[in-house]
Amino acid sequence: MTIKVILLILFFGSMVAVGLYSRKHATNVNDFVLGGRSVGPWLTAFAYGTSYFSAVVFVGYAGQFGWKYGVSSTWIGLGNAIIGSLLAWVVLGRRTRVMTKHLQAATMPDYFGKRFDSHTMRVVASAIVFVFLVPYTASIYNGLSRLFGLAFDIPYAVCVIAMAALTGAYVILGGYMATAINDFIQGIIMLIGIVAVVLAVLSGQGGFMEAMRKLSEIPSDVPATAGQMGAFSSFFGTDPLNLLGVVILTSLGTWGLPQMVHKFYAIKSEKAVTTGTVISTLFAVVISGGCYFMGGFGRLFDDPSFHGPDGSIIYDGIVPHMLSTLPDILMGIVIVLVLSASMSTLSSLVLTSASTLTLDFLPRKTFRKIGEKRQLLFMRVLILVFIAVSVILALDPPTFIAQLMGISWGALAGAFLAPFLYGLYWKGVTRAGVWASFITGIGITVTNMFFHYIASPINAGAIAMVVGFIVVPAVSLVSPKIERETVDNIFRCYDVEVEATTKKVLPEEKESWKVRT
Repeated sequence: MTIKVILLILFFGSMVAVGLYSRKHATNVNDFVLGGRSVGPWLTAFAYGTSYFSAVVFVGYAGQFGWKYGVSSTWIGLGNAIIGSLLAWVVLGRRTRVMTKHLQAATMPDYFGKRFDSHTMRVVASAIVFVFLVPYTASIYNGLSRLFGLAFDIPYAVCVIAMAALTGAYVILGGYMATAINDFIQGIIMLIGIVAVVLAVLSGQGGFMEAMRKLSEIPSDVPATAGQMGAFSSFFGTDPLNLLGVVILTSLGTWGLPQMVHKFYAIKSEKAVTTGTVISTLFAVVISGGCYFMGGFGRLFDDPSFHGPDGSIIYDGIVPHMLSTLPDILMGIVIVLVLSASMSTLSSLVLTSASTLTLDFLPRKTFRKIGEKRQLLFMRVLILVFIAVSVILALDPPTFIAQLMGISWGALAGAFLAPFLYGLYWKGVTRAGVWASFITGIGITVTNMFFHYIASPINAGAIAMVVGFIVVPAVSLVSPKIERETVDNIFRCYDVEVEATTKKVLPEEKESWKVRT
């Protein structure tokens, strides 16, 4: 207990210290929300990765999908690294940085409003962000509090309130820069922690080969492979089709999440995007791959403690039970690891939600008249409001974490992903095409909550994203176009002339060349 307490005190102290240090970098709205668009590649890459992976992944998803699919759930982690990190940075990174700076857009709703010349669209998008980030935030409190209860025997409500207060403190003090620096520190803790935990879990089962042998002897209880031996230790697992749905939602879904895309707004330069791409991808391989790989061995730790009265599995209890037998020092590392993952994501969600509500939902003319200092004060007050609302929901949460995250990710990514991506590359996207994506993304996710015509909220979210990619071009081709001059002015940001000397082009050329990028 002493070790755990010391580690927590050091962790909490460093987070608050960073918030106090970063206070000088948050003197106006631009610095508070975007860090002055001067955040380097290492801080941005770690901020992206730590915002991506939270207690929802470590406790909820790793336990749930590891139990369902065995070690093949590692594909989810690899999908997160390749699609959710590598391709996201390659496809979105540079273009998002260039266009949002050109438009002077600070948030995703602000981007929609300026890219498609619609104030109403900006207001509606900000409302969607605020509403659907609340359940995601609540799911993070839920996952972390389960581990805290296991390690310290602290009541759930106390854990939720303490975590909310600490996160609110350093976000309110230092804004985006405080979250970016703390994300870097937390990311290093996560890298060290996940490696140590995976090795300890496998060691407790006699090593990797012995653990795989034990897993291969467990018969499948999934309808598609019922009774089959070795399904949980196989390459594609028990249910490849549903596994693919999880990979799509948790990997491609990040492309449409405002708290993730926001990292590209704030990166220092286009050159920094290249470095950030490599760092972010490697980070995801270790963290996400490690989490799902560890969760794949969950059936070796089967215990009545995470079985409900009706025999159903309480997925949130699987990983905490797997870790309950670890030595004190490793348990302390686990607590700090999950705390790091959770608080980095939580701070990003809080800042994103409060900033979009302040800058996009409220009347702009009224907001600008109150002055820079009052704008910052108002934004900080809204951060407190958002935290309070999410805490209230977290104190009486649904059955398990993944349900909350699936609804949130599905709604946001289903509504935003297709129009955001098309809007960066295609001049032909219309306002009607964007509205169609908003309606189908939210419509599919919300109606499925009540009617359950799609069995899993995870699959519902994946379907909502796919539908968005179809309806945006389909509606845009038959609906009124945005004024040609307006669109051309927006896309002119990509047409920058660069001079290259003869050393950089073909040797036989003597004159400098001008190329367009």
